[in-house]
Amino acid sequence: MLRRHFDRTRGCPRTGLCRCLLAAAVLLTYMLPAAAPPAAAEAAAVEAAAAAAVPEYRLKAMFVYNFVLFTEWPADVGSTLALCIYGPDPFGDEIDALRGRQVGSRVISVQRKGIGEPLDACQILFIAAPAIDAVPHVLARLRGSQILTIADSPGAARLGVALNLSVAADRVTFEANLQAARGAGLNLSSKLLRLATQVIQ
Repeated sequence: MLRRHFDRTRGCPRTGLCRCLLAAAVLLTYMLPAAAPPAAAEAAAVEAAAAAAVPEYRLKAMFVYNFVLFTEWPADVGSTLALCIYGPDPFGDEIDALRGRQVGSRVISVQRKGIGEPLDACQILFIAAPAIDAVPHVLARLRGSQILTIADSPGAARLGVALNLSVAADRVTFEANLQAARGAGLNLSSKLLRLATQVIQ
């Protein structure tokens, strides 16, 4: 079922996307050691929501959450995972829905960062498309830091971003740069990597 919804070459369709992404989120959560099946009311809510189309950046926020879930975080990372949006925020309220969400024993916080602001308090950095030209400079600033980098711009994975979302023919897919993640001292789950359209070693 998971492979059907997340075909490596087709991605996840935006039409009827709620069923695709929410089913994936539930299934991915089942893979976590401490995960429990959703309550009946939760499952009913998923089914009810499935009829609606999901806005692009709500869907991408769901992807971001699963990226964070399926990253192995070093023991010395604190109890809060700060998700920072670098540059003009394309998510709006959609990303704020992740505030307070659990990732094992940790919780997510959400921050917005302007160009040039300090990034050392971030554990996850989403680089917005309008700021993509700053990627080489940003990655140079982050060198040696345990920060998961995410973008949604063409070629970002090749530039050294760990996870890069893309949309083609109304389908959302992602590429993974394993070398970039490992260089930041982070391990991406093999379960996540199997869903990537491309894994850069």
